[in-house]
Amino acid sequence: MFDARTACVVVVGAQWGDEGKGKLVDVLAERADYVVRYQGGANAGHTVVIGDSHFILRQIPSGILHGGVTCVVGNGVVLEPATFFGELDQLAERGVDTSRRILVSDRAHLVLPYHKLLDAASEKSQNIGTTGRGIGPAYEDKYGRRGIRVADLRRLDCARALLTDRVTRANRLLELMGSAERASLEQHEELLARLAPRLLPLAVDAGLVVHRGLRAGRRVLLEGAQGALLDVDHGTYPYVTSSNTTAGGAAVGAGIGPTAIQGVLGVVKAYTTRVGNGPLPTEAESPVGERLRELGGEFGSVTGRPRRCGWFDATVVRYAVRVNGLTGLAVTKLDVLDSFAEIPVCTAYRLDGAVCEEMPAVADALGRVKPVYEVHEGWRQPTGGARRLADLPAAARAYLDRLQTLSGAPVRYVSVGTRRDQIIEV
Repeated sequence: MFDARTACVVVVGAQWGDEGKGKLVDVLAERADYVVRYQGGANAGHTVVIGDSHFILRQIPSGILHGGVTCVVGNGVVLEPATFFGELDQLAERGVDTSRRILVSDRAHLVLPYHKLLDAASEKSQNIGTTGRGIGPAYEDKYGRRGIRVADLRRLDCARALLTDRVTRANRLLELMGSAERASLEQHEELLARLAPRLLPLAVDAGLVVHRGLRAGRRVLLEGAQGALLDVDHGTYPYVTSSNTTAGGAAVGAGIGPTAIQGVLGVVKAYTTRVGNGPLPTEAESPVGERLRELGGEFGSVTGRPRRCGWFDATVVRYAVRVNGLTGLAVTKLDVLDSFAEIPVCTAYRLDGAVCEEMPAVADALGRVKPVYEVHEGWRQPTGGARRLADLPAAARAYLDRLQTLSGAPVRYVSVGTRRDQIIEV
């Protein structure tokens, strides 16, 4: 994706998350100078496999495993400090030097213990399927102008005054929700006092850093979390996350202007998965769904929850192409389909007796659609050793061609395994 015309590229998920964005960012980061995480929080888990080593990154950008890359946590992220520093410590233990290579926006909001308590209490009544990591309540406080930001740690006396009000409010809400849990003001004050000396040396005006990098000719990757169908505006509301996961959120969450973005790569699996509640039109019944799950290792990297699995849904991906302005696709986990004799692809829906080629706005309607399938011949050959498009079986190439046609965006990358070297650049 990087060339003389595309110095700034966004990598987004084009389904319901877990598409393999971390691997694509890791591969592309070899050509990048900056990798910027622009939204989400510790509810995201990006897995990178190097040799026999697995790295699961929740808040640190996936480019951290390349020594020459500066990684930036943007203002659009809600930062959970314990997880963030836990990741840094684990990377250090495994020999990854992150010194002077990780920066945090001073405008990023903090996820604090009371947010997690509120998240758990809210999930009991709403049953949305959140990870319980406080992401939603932190974003609620951000947009309600009640948040505490990294920059507030520069004046701990003011931050403590903010805490008194926020903790009192949180405890009042917990009582109203019938929770027996309560947040401790003293615990929160001690937490901020411990955080400030370690977090403030990393705090910068991240948008300015990225802006200056682009003006100096540096290459920038903007890394999103979750997927387009979990976007708070464009996803399957209310079964969505609390931020804008689509490419439109990248400029806002990184602190740069939208005209700086020159390419948008959408990552999709060769089939479809979803974690948690909400409609999944192409969900496969057992034993096929279980077979996809086992072959693909479809268990959440953060929560360990089993993912729901089904066939490729071109209606979903066409929608993601449109709302993200995708300039290319990366198709991951093609190898998971190696043993299937037939592979259905959803080309449209039937809704209340009529053919529907666009995404319904209401989750209830999406839950009632019936997929319109076309069935493709499987290739029944291993693809994990392929390193060029020509190395793939003819049926696999035909399958990719059809996904490209149905989706409306060209396939730029194909992943045939978990390792760095198991990727084909088209």
